Amino acid sequence: MNRSLQRHLNILDFALSSLWRRKGKNLALLAVYTLIIFIIASIVFFTQALKREADLVLQDAPDLVVQRMVAGRHDPIPVSYGTGIAAIRGVSEVTPRFWGYYYDPVTGANFTLVASDDQELKPEAISIGSGVARTSRISIGDFLPLKDIKGSPVLFSVQKIFPSSSELVAADLIQLRQEDFQRLFDFPAGRATDLAVSAGNPAELETIAAKIVHDFPDTRPILKSEMIRTYDSVFDWRSGMVLVVLAVAVLSFIIFAWDKATGLSAEEKKEIGILKSIGWETTDVLLLKSWEGIVISLSAFLFGVSLGYLHVFFFSASLFEHALKGWSVLYPEFKLTPVIDPYLICLLFLLSVGPYVAATVVPSWLAATVDPDAAMRS
Repeated sequence: MNRSLQRHLNILDFALSSLWRRKGKNLALLAVYTLIIFIIASIVFFTQALKREADLVLQDAPDLVVQRMVAGRHDPIPVSYGTGIAAIRGVSEVTPRFWGYYYDPVTGANFTLVASDDQELKPEAISIGSGVARTSRISIGDFLPLKDIKGSPVLFSVQKIFPSSSELVAADLIQLRQEDFQRLFDFPAGRATDLAVSAGNPAELETIAAKIVHDFPDTRPILKSEMIRTYDSVFDWRSGMVLVVLAVAVLSFIIFAWDKATGLSAEEKKEIGILKSIGWETTDVLLLKSWEGIVISLSAFLFGVSLGYLHVFFFSASLFEHALKGWSVLYPEFKLTPVIDPYLICLLFLLSVGPYVAATVVPSWLAATVDPDAAMRS
């Protein structure tokens, strides 16, 4: 066996035995260290997985959404605008969309109502998401009462419940016929909530948006890329808020770890003095302490990341899913597809393992340069 490799293996074996002699303190440190990495890794995994789900959902979104703005607020847009927009070069299709929000005072949840062009949907019948069915405790054939704009209840029969596989996008969704939607909200005739625009060439979207604003100054075009950036920003903000809340715990751990790493005990100083007196060189002592730091920090990193992975992708991040999913009452239930960003994992590794190993080696180097007799008498 290579002599250098054998040297490292011998030092590693001694480092493990040295750590085990102080197992109480080291196991406590390892537990706290693992907990912090577990929390941070869980947040990273969950945020990245939600971003990926949002990207997949938005792949089916229209290339461009046109809204009408009145006094800085979103207002129903005349359907006739679609004719002028469709005449713009590069536009392949313009579709009016009818949708809105409905607050249910019984459950305290907000439902998203969308007018559907499904010909199989009967008058005063609705298709609902699994979240709506679960929150309202209804099933196919039951009735869901919704109040119209005048406060009069309208009974809608549940004709279909969307499968749980679509719960991320359809948890709070209620689909109904366009005439039922207009009657429920007393929606003005000849108006739509917004216009969905499709373009033949995605590279022309910004030019098309500029032409729409020029021809219809009271409109606001929203590109698909802007929607994706908005979702990314929202998830980044939510994960950042959770990390801020945990900042005190993280800071406490950093202080604890630094104190442990930099404040060598009398027993550890005596051990270094004995090793120096029996022929160990300073480089050997540094290797020993480096291996001790690597064993603790690398074990905590591997345990923390593995537990975070299991927590997010097998247990749906149950500890803080409500803080990151964003629904206040109606929470969707879905399994996330595992997503691992190598850059973020490497960054977490460098920020968790590197500083601790460095904080372990520096004070050990200072102790190793002291005369062995003085170290053993300290």
